Amino acid sequence: MLSFRILLALMIFVAPPLLAEDEDEKEKETEEAAPVISYYQVKPSLVANLASGGKYIRCDVQLMTNDELFLDELNLHGPAIRHSLLLLLSEQDGKSIKSPSGKEALRKKALSTLGKLMQELSGKNELKALFFTTFLVQ
Repeated sequence: MLSFRILLALMIFVAPPLLAEDEDEKEKETEEAAPVISYYQVKPSLVANLASGGKYIRCDVQLMTNDELFLDELNLHGPAIRHSLLLLLSEQDGKSIKSPSGKEALRKKALSTLGKLMQELSGKNELKALFFTTFLVQ
């Protein structure tokens, strides 16, 4: 009976701290495994004449990646990125990109275009998202 009480006391007082340590370790592993998000800003602002004539677009673009080393590739190929975006913007019609759905379609097309470009130039595409941080059609 005495051994049962000792065993019960050990379970009550020793087991909870051990379980808490396991939970802390799991939280630390989860924090360490979380991807690091980095952004590359295309500078300066992009300005292009629209295909519809008489109008232009001015926008700022940020590219998101989970690979910090890929930022070096983006910096290296910055002129090619800028060129591709300017060509894509100059193909757009002013009416279609004024609507939210038109902007979203342009965002997806730009991300796809830059993904293919980076695959061609660096052998990998680590782009996860593209964001317009300013967008003006006039």
